[in-house]
Amino acid sequence: MNTYKVCIVGFAHVHINDVATHFAHHPQIDLCGCADISPLYPELKRGAPYTREWNIRYVSDQFGVQIYQDWRGMLEALHPDLCVVNSENSFHAEITEFCAQRGIGVCIEKPMAVTLGDGLRMARAAQTHGTLLMVNWPVTWNPGMHMIKKLIDRGVIGDVIQIKTRMGHTGPLGRGAKHKIEQVAEPMTGAEKGSTWWHRHNAGGGAMADYCCYGSVLSYWYAGECAAAAMGMRINSMTMLGDAEDNSAMLVRFPQCYAVLEGTWTTLDHTFKSPIVYGTKGALVGDYKTGKVLWYHEDNTVEEIVNDPLPPELKDVACGYVHHRETGEPLHYTAQVEFNLNALAILDAGLRSADSGKMELVNNPHWQIG
Repeated sequence: MNTYKVCIVGFAHVHINDVATHFAHHPQIDLCGCADISPLYPELKRGAPYTREWNIRYVSDQFGVQIYQDWRGMLEALHPDLCVVNSENSFHAEITEFCAQRGIGVCIEKPMAVTLGDGLRMARAAQTHGTLLMVNWPVTWNPGMHMIKKLIDRGVIGDVIQIKTRMGHTGPLGRGAKHKIEQVAEPMTGAEKGSTWWHRHNAGGGAMADYCCYGSVLSYWYAGECAAAAMGMRINSMTMLGDAEDNSAMLVRFPQCYAVLEGTWTTLDHTFKSPIVYGTKGALVGDYKTGKVLWYHEDNTVEEIVNDPLPPELKDVACGYVHHRETGEPLHYTAQVEFNLNALAILDAGLRSADSGKMELVNNPHWQIG
C-alpha cells in the first residue's frame, strides 16, 4: 500500500482543522509537517479559537504533527507529495509557484484565488512543472449538491432559469462560530476582528470572496456554461474597523439563465436554504448543511429526494487525492484547474464590479491579459 507525505502550509483559514482531520485519519497519508506563513497583519487577540496561532497548535496537538517555523525550509527538507494550503487567499499563487518549482503537488483551500490573474499564475506553474493542482470545495463532498446536478441533467425541472445561493454565518470569528469541531469562537471587539486577514481586502478577505465563491462554483456547475457578465455589491454592516465587507451580493449573467449569489457574515444560525435552482417545469431546493434536496413539481407538490450515495473517492478531500494518485483517474470536475478558472472568473468579475459600480465582463483565460 502506497503512503503519501503531506505537509500543511498556512493556518489562516478556519477550514484547516477539518481538512487536517481528513488527511490525518486516512491510512495512506503521512501528515508529517505544518508551518504558518508570516501574516500581512498581526492579530490583536492572538491565540483565540480559530485564529492562526490557535489553528496550528490544535492541529499539532491533535495529530502529533511537528511545527516548523519556516514553511519554505520545511518543504525543502521534507519534500512532500502534497502541500495543503490554508493560508490567506492572497498567498495562494506564491505558495503554489514555490511548490510547483520543486515538484510538489498542491491542494488549495477554496477559493482558488481572488483574482483570475492569480489563478492563471497557479495554473501556469502547475502545467509548466507537471505538478498536481487541486482545489478543495466542501460542496465536492456533499451528496445533496451532486444530486441537484444529476436532477438538472435529467431534465426534471426543464430548462434552468435562475440559480440562487445564500451562504453565511456570523463570520469566521463571529459569535458562536464553530467549524466542524467542538470549539466555539470567543467574542472579539471590532478592532480585534478588524486586525485579522478575514477583514482585510489586500489579504483576500471579505464575505464576497469567502461565500460568493461558493455561488460562483455552484452556478457554473449547475448552469453548465460559462458566465458572460456579473454585477457585485458589498457593504460592511457590523465590522467597520476592518476594510472588507461583511455582506455581499452578485448578479451573474449566463447565456441562458442568471444567478443571484449572496454571502453574509451577519446571519445568525442556519436561517436559509441554499442552493435553489428554478426551472421551466419546477424547482430544486437544497440544504447545504444537511444535504437534503426538495423537488417542487409543477402541480405544487413537494418531494423529498433520496440522494444517490457518493463513491468512496468523494467521501472527503483526502480520499479524493489518494484515489487520484492510486488510479490515475481524474479528480472530480469541481476540483480540477479548468473548472476552477471558469468559476474564479465569475468571482473576479463580481469583485471588480463591486469596485467599479458597473457590470463587468466575465473574462476567460484568453481575455485575461497578465
